[in-house]
Amino acid sequence: MMRITVFGASGGTGTEIVRQALEAGHQVTAVAADPASLKDLAVPSAGRLAVETADVTDPEAITAFLEGADAAVSAIGCRLGGTVAGGPATIRAEGIRAILSAMDKTWVRRLVAVSSGGLFTEPGEPLVARHVTRPLRRALLWPGRVDTRRMEEVIAESAADWTIMRPPRLLNRPRSRRYRMVLDRYAGARIGRADLADAVLRTLRDPGTIGHRVTVSY
Repeated sequence: MMRITVFGASGGTGTEIVRQALEAGHQVTAVAADPASLKDLAVPSAGRLAVETADVTDPEAITAFLEGADAAVSAIGCRLGGTVAGGPATIRAEGIRAILSAMDKTWVRRLVAVSSGGLFTEPGEPLVARHVTRPLRRALLWPGRVDTRRMEEVIAESAADWTIMRPPRLLNRPRSRRYRMVLDRYAGARIGRADLADAVLRTLRDPGTIGHRVTVSY
């Protein structure tokens, strides 16, 4: 059993991470912009879920939520135009900076952060992806790309035991556990949110992923 603090817990990926962590018997503190999105998970969790609301860009506001945690997960996301509901275009970078600061104060070492594979050029990706689909996606999501790139830079410069997850296009489909995880290179074009969440929880316990960017895909 782990004690996990999940930031961005009310998003599609964050909610699935919380759900699966509870199913696996973990103790979860979910920091969510919309606590109502997690109400269905409260009853079956048998007291193992605490739902909190805070400004994730303010380290003082979130430090208490990391007290006693074994690991932190960031599922803070950006949408088209680089904004999220209730958050600025720099929410990922500012959020991860605050999370890392709070981790330092509470002696939490392990961090897994969800990024976006489609916003980067990755070794091994097909020519069509490299020269057509990904440049188009990066152009459409330019503010989000800048924010996400800065988030990854802040993580890589930190002293945390970090892993960055780089999923490709996300699908809403049931968990299959039939996916690939590859270090520091292209893995594929699609992954379901439920399988991404499964991969995040696996990665938390895998020291071989520390200091790497993990791509996960079907």
